[in-house]
Amino acid sequence: MKRSARGAWPYLFLTPAIVLFTLFLAVPIAYTVYLAMRRTRVSGLGLGKGARREVFVGFDNFAAALADAELWQGWLRVLGYGALVLGVMLGLALLFALLLDSARVRLARFSRIAIFLPYAVPGVAATLLWGFLYLPSLSPIRAVLDVDYLGATTVTYSMANVAVWGGVGFNMLVLYTALRAIPRDLYEAARLDGASEVQIALRVKIPMLTPAIVLTTVFSIIATIQVFTEPTALRPLTNTISSTWSPLMKVYRDAFVTGDLYSAAATSIVIAAISLVLSFGFLRVVRDRAFREG
Repeated sequence: MKRSARGAWPYLFLTPAIVLFTLFLAVPIAYTVYLAMRRTRVSGLGLGKGARREVFVGFDNFAAALADAELWQGWLRVLGYGALVLGVMLGLALLFALLLDSARVRLARFSRIAIFLPYAVPGVAATLLWGFLYLPSLSPIRAVLDVDYLGATTVTYSMANVAVWGGVGFNMLVLYTALRAIPRDLYEAARLDGASEVQIALRVKIPMLTPAIVLTTVFSIIATIQVFTEPTALRPLTNTISSTWSPLMKVYRDAFVTGDLYSAAATSIVIAAISLVLSFGFLRVVRDRAFREG
């Protein structure tokens, strides 16, 4: 077999992945950018042939998206929601992973399944389940705590609870898997030095888990920025959630309610850019901190 033919085999195996990437990622992104730079121009009363024309407007849609107060109000709500979700969800995931990795834990297999099971419930079903539990006329927990869970001051906490309930299991499984990969000899050496289980967790396990913690944090940041299911599913149950509560809800409203695909495309690109900045900014902070400590 000729050398050139042998060199072509890797590309042949990569062809399905390249085709799928092009069709379902590269082409939609390119089309979104195309729409974001265009606008329908209406002349006269908008009647007759040629009265509505699609024209190139450059970065005007991006400028309008960046100047939209509704978008930035949505970002502020999502930042508050994310502060609740990230801290509680990742903290519980780390705690459960450490507890399940302990030598003294009982019913570890059942506990792993029980903690992970909420993640297997579809997001819409989980949100509706909690939504009905929040309703005053149906909720059994209202008899214990007389709180309006869908009120203006509490609805963010209620949505955060749904996200935490569904997301702890996945992050716990990632951290637990990383813990199982740590050599057991390190724990034995620490015990011989007189370290307690808590000291082993704080000084051995958590430092060794840093890459997995960073990974789960980045994934959680991206998922939080893209929050859509919880507010959209709870919105019919309360009037405290607007149609632009989160940035993605605003994109949905612009695209499918008001029919402004061009504005929706520009806003979605702005959201993607901010997501990249936040994610890579977090990675940069972690890398700089690790470099200083190293």
